[in-house]
Amino acid sequence: MAEKEAQPKKTTLARTVKDKWRSKHWFVVRAPSLFNHAEIGETMASEPEQIIGRTLETTLQEITGGADVGKAHIKLKFQIERVSGEKTAESRFIGHELTTDYVRRLARRKRSKIDTSLMVTTKDGVQIIVKPVAVGEQRLQTRLQAELRLRLRSLLTEEAAKKTGAEFVREMLGGELGKILAHGLKSLYPLKKIEIRRSVVLGTIEVTAPGELASEAVGGPTPEVPMAVETAPSTPADA
Repeated sequence: MAEKEAQPKKTTLARTVKDKWRSKHWFVVRAPSLFNHAEIGETMASEPEQIIGRTLETTLQEITGGADVGKAHIKLKFQIERVSGEKTAESRFIGHELTTDYVRRLARRKRSKIDTSLMVTTKDGVQIIVKPVAVGEQRLQTRLQAELRLRLRSLLTEEAAKKTGAEFVREMLGGELGKILAHGLKSLYPLKKIEIRRSVVLGTIEVTAPGELASEAVGGPTPEVPMAVETAPSTPADA
C-alpha cells in the first residue's frame, strides 16, 4: 500500500524538473566593441537577470576565427553586463591570462624569470592590473634582476599613461607592448622575451576615438566561434 502511495510523488517530481528545464532559454553572448561584438558563446537561464555577472572565457585565436594563428595560448575573459535584445547579452572585457604551459615553456632551465605586478592607469582613466613576466637568456644576478624589475614597472606606467584603455589592450594582446618594454630595457640587459602573463581590467574600456574603424578592433572582422567556457568571476586578488 505504501509503494502505491509513493508513485504519484515521483511522477510529480519528474514533471517539475522537466518544466524547469523547458522554461530555460539560450542567450547568445557578444564581446564589446573592442572585439567587434564577436559572438563568444551561449549561456542558459530562465530570466535575463540571471545571466548578469556571469563570466565566459575564450581564446584570442577563437574570437578572431583563426585569424591570429598561434594565439591560442591567450585566454580572454568577459563578464556579462546586460541583455540588449531578445536572447542577446552584451559583455565587457575583464582581462586575460596566458596558459600555464606557455609560461612554463618561456622560463626553461638556466634562465632567469622576472615577475612583478602593478596597477596602471590609462590616459582615459581605466585602471588595469598587469602582471608581466620577463625572461633572460641566462641566469641573472639578483641586483640586475631588481634593476630590471624597477625599470619594467616604470616603463609600464609610462606607456599606459600615453594610451587609451583600448589602445593599451591592443598593444598588450597583440605583442607590441612586449617589444616596447624589451627595447626600453635593452640598455640594462637584452632580455629574450617579455609578456604580460595576466591582466585584470577594473573599469569599462570604451572605443570612442573619432573616426575609429571597426577593422582596428582587436581581432578584425566579427567571426563565428565555438562556445566559450563559463567560469567563476575573476578578482584582482587571484594569483
